[in-house]
Amino acid sequence: MISLTLQGLLWALVIIIALLSFDKKTYKALYTTPARQTGVLACAIVFSVLWRIKAGILTGLDLHILGVTAATLVLGWRSAILSSVLASALLTAVGQIELNLLPMQILIGAFIPILLSYLGFLISYQYFPRHFFVYIFVCAFITAGFIACIKISLGALFYLAIGQYNWQELADNYVYLSAIIWFPEAMLNGMAITIMITYRPHWVKTFYDKDYLDS
Repeated sequence: MISLTLQGLLWALVIIIALLSFDKKTYKALYTTPARQTGVLACAIVFSVLWRIKAGILTGLDLHILGVTAATLVLGWRSAILSSVLASALLTAVGQIELNLLPMQILIGAFIPILLSYLGFLISYQYFPRHFFVYIFVCAFITAGFIACIKISLGALFYLAIGQYNWQELADNYVYLSAIIWFPEAMLNGMAITIMITYRPHWVKTFYDKDYLDS
């Protein structure tokens, strides 16, 4: 059980990140562009479906595909944050996320993976060759698999810190499963981005034709 103090701290972090993601220009463009609205809502629905399909051994420690890396590359981190909030609200409304676990789920299951996914893109853009296949394998495939492992590790550390499980339980029933989940996470995100930049590259906000196709 999460204490009220910890819940308050988690909510504070969620609100701070949400506020930092707010950008007047981004939201004005979202308001005036139906295509962007469709993209945000579509990603929210995809998140809801992916996060609904889950499996786990210990209560609260569920495995599921995140899908946030592809969404971040397509929408940008600000709009991906908005999509994740909408998806989390929907899942909470239908009873899939307990209200006391909501801030933890948003922070560890969405916000941190989204920010790290965007950081992975920035590092790749700055330090790696700007090539079509580099974008697919580094920004999407490798980053998504890495993010899946980080999410599991953060979840394990959280439950260890609040004393709900000991390390042996977490290692045997959750952390070791990162060896299983990283590949489907990487494959799904990598395939989604490959299809998008092949057939609809103008939908992918972080894919710049002049950099990745002219190199």
